[in-house]
Amino acid sequence: MRHFGHISPAVRKDLFHQEPADFTAASPSRMLSAALGATLYSPATRPRLAADVVKQAGRGVVSMVLCLEDSISDADVVAAEENLVRQFAELEAHSGELPLLFVRVREPEQVPDLVRRLGPAVRHLAGFVLPKFTAGRGDAFLDAVVAAEALTADVLGDRPLYAMPVLESPELLHLESRAETLAGIARTVGRHRDRVLALRLGVTDFCSAYGLRRTPDMTAYDIQIVAGVIADVVNVLSRADGSGFTVTGPVWEYFRRQQRLFKPQLRRSPFLEEGAEELRTTLIEHDLDGLLREIELDRANGLLGKTCIHPAHVTPVHALSVVSHEEFSDAQDILRPERGGGGVLRSAYTNKMNEVKPHRAWAERTVLRAEVFGVAREDVGFVDLLTAGIQV
Repeated sequence: MRHFGHISPAVRKDLFHQEPADFTAASPSRMLSAALGATLYSPATRPRLAADVVKQAGRGVVSMVLCLEDSISDADVVAAEENLVRQFAELEAHSGELPLLFVRVREPEQVPDLVRRLGPAVRHLAGFVLPKFTAGRGDAFLDAVVAAEALTADVLGDRPLYAMPVLESPELLHLESRAETLAGIARTVGRHRDRVLALRLGVTDFCSAYGLRRTPDMTAYDIQIVAGVIADVVNVLSRADGSGFTVTGPVWEYFRRQQRLFKPQLRRSPFLEEGAEELRTTLIEHDLDGLLREIELDRANGLLGKTCIHPAHVTPVHALSVVSHEEFSDAQDILRPERGGGGVLRSAYTNKMNEVKPHRAWAERTVLRAEVFGVAREDVGFVDLLTAGIQV
């Protein structure tokens, strides 16, 4: 699979200076963690779940979470597990590409149990999402994933089952316990570095602990108590010194028009230039202008990818994840072998300073993002990418 693989090769050629690379569940974990993109969540109770997975793959979704936790009621867990096993069996008959599929469980015991029940269809499983992850709960969950992987060796071979812990516990939110909780999580995931694909943020749970809910006019970064937790998670768990993990952006809850208190956040000019004023209106009417702003803030704060609960959110996440020609030019200049000794240089676009040593980690991350999301042509902006993705 590849990002923007659902659009025609001719359109991709017009959009990309460097097209997104192909990847599979067996690709290196460093590549997969960057390639997750918009991870679409779906309740495991859906009666046509297999058909939904196939449909979303055709619309450009490359990662999905089939949820047995908060998205379903406690009374539906047994039926949801049974449905999940049936739906995976249906996917066995599908010959085309499927997204990376993860199952969000409630308890560690579900992990090996589900793997046994999936049988040969486990080949479609990329891993598990582990809720309310702390050091104490985390060890049990990760041990369960290790045990489950041992049960799949005859089907998966050397391919691992990945884990994506969700950071959403009150201990992480509360100031008096945050440092100790983060340190414990760091030790726990550090022991399973090759298995932990990414860390996900449960911002809805953070807000719940204080009876808060952000409006469509506000991003997660406007809620200061949430912004503080995100900053501390990145500080401890996403360092660029080789010890860090990919941390994904929080969910955007809105997808229909709401009454507004503030002006729309999308400037008119980029859409006027591309003749896409109607697209701008549609984005605003569906409260996606706030999503676009939050995606930009995610990346500025060190997050990559995003939890999504509606298919309409996928293309905006992917369009804003593509590396611009200017970013790629700067990253390449910084990483040239002859720059190994450091120094300062003017960018090829002659509009900024590139300082080789301080900007090197940024450049390495940018080149990795370019590999999986591609590099736009010099005259291509996010409106072009957004339009191409939505029109399919």
